[in-house]
Amino acid sequence: MELKDILSKCDHTLLAQTATWEEIRAICDDGMKYGCASVCIPASYVKQAAEYAAGRLPICTVIGFPNGYDTTAAKCFMATDAVENGAEEVDMVINIGWVKDRKWEELLAEIKAVKAACKGKLLKVIIETCFLTDEEKVKMCEIVTASGADYIKTSTGFGGGGATREDVALFAKHIGPNVKIKAAGGIANLQDAEDFINLGASRLGTSRIVKAVKAMEG
Repeated sequence: MELKDILSKCDHTLLAQTATWEEIRAICDDGMKYGCASVCIPASYVKQAAEYAAGRLPICTVIGFPNGYDTTAAKCFMATDAVENGAEEVDMVINIGWVKDRKWEELLAEIKAVKAACKGKLLKVIIETCFLTDEEKVKMCEIVTASGADYIKTSTGFGGGGATREDVALFAKHIGPNVKIKAAGGIANLQDAEDFINLGASRLGTSRIVKAVKAMEG
């Protein structure tokens, strides 16, 4: 697989609590230089990054992150705020407790509400696979498909476990044709990236692929 094809599927990510504008600006520069799909950054930097990138690179942010237990109203506000600040893509975390409570209708309603709040921008739904059983993952594939969201995403990277090949293969088997897959968390190298893409992932949430390419350039 061509390097540029892998990079074009990367959401170049920096979501550390300590992230500074200098660091955010640097990943924007890398994202533009290497042709990444987007940069995924904290909501507080979206406006600044969108103005800095000036249409040359989509800005992605996260809401309800990383725990997912904000109210639906709060998540909708965050989504609208992000889009108004210039985000082209929003990655939301589901309410994982609701999965355990089997509140399927509430989960569907929340994702639909957040999708509406995104005003036509891309919505990716993080289901945090490390906390779910395979049965719960399959159910979430069905709910995300029914919700109108654009992507189902494996992980926040903050939950103690990231994307696995098994989970991406499971998603590919159970999502509808309108839903794409984002693998995130623990994508360490180019081989990982290629494996996830071959299994069906259209996006990769990672900071390490650009770092690996830069290291190859010396």
